[in-house]
Formats: sequence, C-alpha cells, structure tokens
Amino acid sequence: MRIRATAAATIGALALSVPVAWGDGVVDGAVPYALNASFSSVKINKGKSIVAGTAGAITVPVTYTLTHGADVDIAAEDFFTDVELYYGASYVNAEAGLYGDDWAHCTAASPTVANCTQSIVIHPARDLFDATAGKWKAFAYARERNGQDPGSDDYDVTKTGVVEKEGIAGPSVLRLAKLTVDASPEPVRKGATITVSGRLTRAGWEGAKYAGYGNQAVKLQFRKNGTNTYTTVKTIRTAANGDLKTTVRATVDGFFRYVSATTTTTSDAYAAPDFIDVK
Repeated sequence: MRIRATAAATIGALALSVPVAWGDGVVDGAVPYALNASFSSVKINKGKSIVAGTAGAITVPVTYTLTHGADVDIAAEDFFTDVELYYGASYVNAEAGLYGDDWAHCTAASPTVANCTQSIVIHPARDLFDATAGKWKAFAYARERNGQDPGSDDYDVTKTGVVEKEGIAGPSVLRLAKLTVDASPEPVRKGATITVSGRLTRAGWEGAKYAGYGNQAVKLQFRKNGTNTYTTVKTIRTAANGDLKTTVRATVDGFFRYVSATTTTTSDAYAAPDFIDVK
C-alpha cells in the first residue's frame, strides 16, 4: 500500500480531483471530455467495518458495477478504473487515502455493463493514523486515453475521457480492541468475595503498539458451568489506563468475561473467559 497524493484542477463546469500519478488533467487550458460512464453498487470489505491491529496485512475486497456507453471500450489497454478510500470532507482535501496496487478488473455483463473487482491491501502500522479511525468514504473514477500518451509531444488531453464520483459511502476503519479478565481467588468459598480484574487496550497504529483505552463502559458477564448463555452482572468503566476491577459474590462454578462495545473509532472486544471454582 501507498498513500496517493492528489491535486485539484477545476475545469469550467467539470471539477476533477486528478491523481498526481496520472500525469493527466489540465494541459494548456485543455481538458478531458466527460466519459459516458457511471458507478453503482460499490461495496467495500463486503459491507463490513475494517478492523485493524498493529501488525500484518489486511486485504480489503472491492466490488462495483460500471455502466458505460456502447462506445467505451473497457477492454482497451489504456482504459483504467479504480476505487480508492479517503478520510475527510472531500477527496481533494482528504487527510488520508488508501488505494490498491492494481487497477480494478472488469468483466462485461452486457455491452454496456461491467462487474468490477479489486483489492486494497492495508499494512496498519505503515498506512494508518490513529486520528483517522472512523468512517471513510470512497472515490471511484474511470479514464480512457484512446491511445494518447501523456509523455509524448503530441499528447492531446481533449481526446481522453474521464469520469469521477466522490462521497460514496465507505467502511469504518476501526482500531482493534483487546480485553483481558482474571477472577480471583480460585478456588473460592461460596459466598466469599471474588475480585474480577482486567484491562481494555486498543491498537495504536502510530508506533505499532497497544495502549489502554480509558473511560469506556465494559460489561462483566457470567456463564454458569454447563450452560451456554452469558448474563451481564454489572457494567463498569475503565480507568484512564484501561484497567478494570470490580467485586462480586461467589455463588456457583462458572466463567467470567469482560465485553466492550464498538465505538466510532474502536472495535468491540471479548475477553477469553476465566473459570472460577466455587467450593
């Protein structure tokens, strides 16, 4: 993954956010023509949030429908289409962006409709910033160059076409949360006090490490041994460093766990259950 820089070029009634990597756009006042194509059914990560830890790589699938004029040759070697992700009010002024290493691959479903697929590979510690956790948007575009080479002296930008669409609903990109739980003492006498400790942390993409997630509501849940259902015992809040501690009375053998909900920036989390033996 790379982060793509962008430049804005306002061209009369046609406003284009032209990726620098294209090398196209305004040439001596001339502009591309409006390509007869549109985008629909854009789906990123199968409609689910992207939850990122601090290591490894996440492959995000992207699918969409490209509807185009009969004169648009999507099989041409110099026809390109793509969907990118961006965080911010607009694509041109985005605070961060993500895009795939390859253009989308489109398969014709009819002479004027194509189904397109691609993927965006994210390396969290390299590509993401903590401040951009939350809701992202998508930017789709297509360009046909019609044999025009931007590097040649006789390049004619007016013979190339482009269409763009920004503000497409994108996924939430969330910081992965983790929870721990420890119920003690164990074994414990029936009726005695059990102390249930734990900690809620979340991924810090900058620095590639986990840190405490403070002042968050977390549920303490209990499942009686031999059953499959957890019941919420109480809800408490994490300390500033993410620590959790509360007490309950010992009644029967069973499992304790802590559970936190998804926030606008962070995933939900479930602690691995801790068994308590009540004598």
